[in-house]
Amino acid sequence: MPYFFTSESVSEGHPDKVADQISDALIDHFLAYDPESKVACETLVTTGQVVLAGEVKSKAYLDVQDIARDVIRRIGYTKSEYMFEANSCGILSAIHEQSPDINQGVDRKKREEQGAGDQGMMFGFATNETDTYMPLPLMLAHLLLQELAELRREGKKMKYLRPDAKSQVTIEYSDDHKPQRIDAIVISTQHDDWVKPKSGKAADVKKADDEMLSGISKDMKTILIPRILKKLPKRIQKLFGSDIKYHINPTGKFVIGGPHGDTGLTGRKIIVDTYGGRGAHGGGAFSGKDPSKVDRSAAYATRHIAKNLVAAGVCDEALVQVSYAIGVADPVGLFVDTRGTARVKMTDGQIADTILKMKEFSLRPYDIETRFNLRSPIYLETAAYGHMGRKTETVTKVFNKGKEHEKSVKVKLFPWEELNAVPAVKKAFKL
Repeated sequence: MPYFFTSESVSEGHPDKVADQISDALIDHFLAYDPESKVACETLVTTGQVVLAGEVKSKAYLDVQDIARDVIRRIGYTKSEYMFEANSCGILSAIHEQSPDINQGVDRKKREEQGAGDQGMMFGFATNETDTYMPLPLMLAHLLLQELAELRREGKKMKYLRPDAKSQVTIEYSDDHKPQRIDAIVISTQHDDWVKPKSGKAADVKKADDEMLSGISKDMKTILIPRILKKLPKRIQKLFGSDIKYHINPTGKFVIGGPHGDTGLTGRKIIVDTYGGRGAHGGGAFSGKDPSKVDRSAAYATRHIAKNLVAAGVCDEALVQVSYAIGVADPVGLFVDTRGTARVKMTDGQIADTILKMKEFSLRPYDIETRFNLRSPIYLETAAYGHMGRKTETVTKVFNKGKEHEKSVKVKLFPWEELNAVPAVKKAFKL
């Protein structure tokens, strides 16, 4: 019997994502000026206020207020009517030095012996149902909001858009786990209060609100969705039938939003950041953590393994788990689940054993850091619209532009998404 699976995403203006982006902007600045920085930075945002807290060991000195304001400005919180605005919000920093008790478990005389920054388990996942090897519901949920943000920045259509938004996509799957159709799309977007009621009477207020909501709903279907379709392969386009159930701002008008409408915290969107509920999650957030924290670096490494396994044809779907003890370099366990989709005559345990023997997939923390060059400032871009399934590209990032100590750094974004291990996988599995 067919079944339904749903994933959600949130925009860069969602309060939790504002917090994530500020935390990762701080990570990038620390690493740009001192690649050996050890950082764990948490951010809280609420009405007119930002609170920064965490632990840092670094030679770099940063103007954290300036960095936070730049992030908030780039996201689009630039008007006082939002009750959270880049130039006027208060910023409190409670960042202090990292505990030497934690640091002693990570640093070693030989860098290759670097221990894991914490215990825990991390998961990577990949599926061949999309070209990005990501689950289709999450891929579409992200794309809807990325395109909505692009419309907002262009400022030519849907001029009423504000930064905060959420999306959700429900896909109907067949018994053999193939996407059949899109069943429902939910989009809630913050917007200007651009239709004013004639009076304060309930009937006039309702009429004005209904007019706004009707306009937003129409624009989503006639402006946003057609733009999305142009970016999708034909096999995905075919899933957009005439029977999709659209729920556009289903609770009514959404004028009050962002950090004024809901307090935001770093690390509260771990499912949005990963696989939309497909696969599994070890529970550790990513943003605000330097790569010595295996919550982050090992999650990237397991995604790289899973994606290259699927791309090489070992299986159609792969879930990879790695686990660590704090201060210990070698992982304490590796688990692989191909969900019965393996195309090689091996058990999942044998597949895991083969992976452990491949130097291309070494899961020691130092090897992960060097393989993906994780001590470069590549993290702000990960902090909205997912850490996985993104495009690998080389860019030049400029820090403190136009100010003292301006610095340009050439970096490769999302290196764990590369399919550079496919030849080695094919050789190891005799494909």
